[in-house]
Amino acid sequence: MARFPIPGRPGGPPGAERPDRPFTGYKLARAVLSADCAKTAFAGLTLGAERVYGVTAEASCVWTPRHAPPRRWCGCGFYCLHELADAQALGCATENRSALLIEVAASGRYIRYERGLRYSRQRVRVISGCWCDCGNPGTALTDAGTGLVGWRHLSPICDRCSVGRRALRLAEFAALLDGRVQVETPSGISDTGAPEPVPSQAGESPYAVLSAEIALLHARLDDLQSRLDR
Repeated sequence: MARFPIPGRPGGPPGAERPDRPFTGYKLARAVLSADCAKTAFAGLTLGAERVYGVTAEASCVWTPRHAPPRRWCGCGFYCLHELADAQALGCATENRSALLIEVAASGRYIRYERGLRYSRQRVRVISGCWCDCGNPGTALTDAGTGLVGWRHLSPICDRCSVGRRALRLAEFAALLDGRVQVETPSGISDTGAPEPVPSQAGESPYAVLSAEIALLHARLDDLQSRLDR
């Protein structure tokens, strides 16, 4: 379960509302990989950081099972923002740099806020993007060095930074989820997940570029072989 601060006073009646259709929302989430590397999922960033959820999920209160989220006097429930730009801005915060930007369909009980919702049920529709530490769009995910019991946190990484490192491409991450999720392809990346050819920069040796590409190919082949060996 993920929780994001949404400024503004709650609107609507005192009790939680029920929508007649799902809302489209945007939020951040951590990517996680199971201990046996057989499945992937999402985790929250703050209040729900210890909870792992799949493509379709029901919110639960982290403090007590005695009520169904969301409640006005409690902070439980999923959170999302109405505007993509607001979620992108939230992702710039240092503590959120390793998160995935995702689009969700929010439904069930909900409480309105000025810029978003707190709600009880969601379905992840799209992985909209992520960023490597170097500032380039992320195209794969690698071990972040942190995790939960049974799950490893994953951090975004770009093609250049993934050379020589074990990484799970975003499409592979989506394939291991418990439901279908679309992955938006970053600019400059082909539909196959391989980097588009780019002109070498002035002064950069073409042999160095070729060597980097060969190293990347070998890393992917090694990763594929390790999967087959399992």
